[in-house]
Formats: sequence, C-alpha cells, structure tokens
Amino acid sequence: MADVTVRPALESDLASIGAITVEAYRVDGFVDEHDDYATTLADAASRFREAEVLVAVDSASGEVLGSVAVVRPGTPYAEISRPGEVEFRMLSVATAARGRGVGEALVRAVIGKARGAGASAVVLSSSEKMQAAHRLYRRLGFTRLPDRDWLPVPGADLVAQAYRLPL
Repeated sequence: MADVTVRPALESDLASIGAITVEAYRVDGFVDEHDDYATTLADAASRFREAEVLVAVDSASGEVLGSVAVVRPGTPYAEISRPGEVEFRMLSVATAARGRGVGEALVRAVIGKARGAGASAVVLSSSEKMQAAHRLYRRLGFTRLPDRDWLPVPGADLVAQAYRLPL
C-alpha cells in the first residue's frame, strides 16, 4: 500500500470518482446501464456535498484509484448508522487497481476517521453478493450485524447485510 495515498476528495476528482464507482459495480455484476442505482453511483457530486468522500490515489501519478463515502447518522446517505457510529458507503476500486490494497487503505482510513471523531463503531451494509468485500471486512475485524440487515428494494431478491467494527 506504500504506492497508495488516501486523502479527502477534491471537486476535480468527482468525475473520476463517479466513473470508477459505476465501473466497479458494473464489472462485478451489481448494476447495469439500465439500473437506477448506477445513476446514484455516478453522482459523486451529491456525495461530496452530503458526506465526506475519501479517495485513494496513486502516490506517484495522483491518479484516482478508488473512493468511499464517510457518513454520519441522520444525514442523507446514512442507512444503518446510529448515534455515535460512523458509516461508510459506496466503497469502490478501479478494476485496473485491484490487488494493490486500495480497498483496504480506504477502509482503514474510515476507521481512522471514526476513531478521531470519538465514534464507538464503524458500520456498513453490503449486498449479500459482495463476497470479496465481505472477506476484507472480516479480515479487518468487522462482524455481521444481522439485526440491521434490510431490503434496499422492497420485494427484490436482495438483502443488504450489516457489518460492525467496535472501536
């Protein structure tokens, strides 16, 4: 991860963030071009206004390699967080940058932000189909939080599984 730096997103990063997020979800089969969620994923400007967006960049070139939204309870992007918790959403890594520790660097940065804010835990929800992400979360100490699982689309065959890391 020495070749990856995590920093707050800049307005100039937003086009890359949106494109990488959609690409990551499409490549893994979680959205397609006709999916309304792809529009939400592409809208990095809204995340930038309503949450704290972090980017992982190549330390040498400055190229954006991935991003994550850090969310506080009660804000527009919050899904499962409660008072005292920090949540993260829309973790994504460019397909060309996979295997470089980008996702882990971003999650560790979220954990650091949460600790710095005095949060009691970091939480997230993830599609039950995102097995690679779940392996990363478990490796970093997150555990399942089944009582906060939910259905993002009522009636759809999709469960958002909740995870929690106590701090």
